[in-house]
Amino acid sequence: MKLRALVLLLASAMAGIVIAPAASAEAPQGVWLIDGEAAVQIFDCKGLLCGRILWLQAPHDREGQLKRDKKNPDPALRHRELCGLNVIWNLRPAGPDRWEDGWFYYPASGKTYNVKMELTASSGLVARFYQGASFAGETKTLSRVPHGTSKGWC
Repeated sequence: MKLRALVLLLASAMAGIVIAPAASAEAPQGVWLIDGEAAVQIFDCKGLLCGRILWLQAPHDREGQLKRDKKNPDPALRHRELCGLNVIWNLRPAGPDRWEDGWFYYPASGKTYNVKMELTASSGLVARFYQGASFAGETKTLSRVPHGTSKGWC
């Protein structure tokens, strides 16, 4: 009986240890600038992180029309405007100021990549985009856009 109570107590303590880092992580919710070319709004979606395009440096094509998701592998989705398009989803908390196991859709290629992110400071978010193994990917540092700043959002 004492052994069972000890096992239950230990299991409860371990569950608290596993959950605590995820709950204590500071979410990078807000708007982030990527290479000066696009702004992505990171937001909570049912306990995970998601992101959508809010601004593009060049939102129009050569004909003056809003850019669309023309390289999407699904022809039925190629009519979607890039402005407002969800490009990040399912980022899961992985510890203080870290998220992983998410997905990133890159409209310029029509490809979807794995993504993980780490908040480095109030003004920095490091994102790693990869397919398969993380070491074979690309790292981008996103800059936080100050709250209330408007750059002609979509």
